[in-house]
Amino acid sequence: MKIIAIGRNYAEHAKELNNAVPTVPVIFMKPDTALLKDNKPFYHPDFSEDVHHEIEIVLKICKEGKNISEKFASNYFDEIALGIDFTARDIQAKHKEKGLPWELAKAFDNSAPVSNFLPKAKFEDMYKLNFHLDINGQTRQKGSTTDLLFSFEKIIAFVSGYITLKKGDLIFTGTPAGVSKVSIGDHLEGYLENEKLLDFYIK
Repeated sequence: MKIIAIGRNYAEHAKELNNAVPTVPVIFMKPDTALLKDNKPFYHPDFSEDVHHEIEIVLKICKEGKNISEKFASNYFDEIALGIDFTARDIQAKHKEKGLPWELAKAFDNSAPVSNFLPKAKFEDMYKLNFHLDINGQTRQKGSTTDLLFSFEKIIAFVSGYITLKKGDLIFTGTPAGVSKVSIGDHLEGYLENEKLLDFYIK
């Protein structure tokens, strides 16, 4: 199982970090050791003083595919979840300044909490999904798949042109604006269409 993530897939998030809005998907990866399930607590790493939350819709790939056509890509995922792409923003900034890869900022242990998965058939329209993240009872991020720069199908087609997708792979599809620092003691609650899927603490 591999975790593939899409950066800058919501224009307002790209702007808040002073990044250019991309014309093709921006891809990075996390190892399987980044996965954090069952709403277990996230232990703040001691190597960063500026870990940010990034809530995202996550797709679970349901069958193997390579060079998948965009028109058939919807057949390659049948479940979705909420996830958080934890990012050590201080480390990322240093690496970006030098043109270095982001792995130390993005791929560390437990940096990819994921909720339980729901069948996509439960939702009437994949491009009218609303989701939000509350921290300590206050909404920090709100997003809608209406605002995706690259559709789920476009992402699957693009990624599969370079990397074979296998059953069980996860794709983090990008975060909306509103990312900010988390601190020890914070309570994170993530909602997809007002159903709470994420509920855990920073320790």
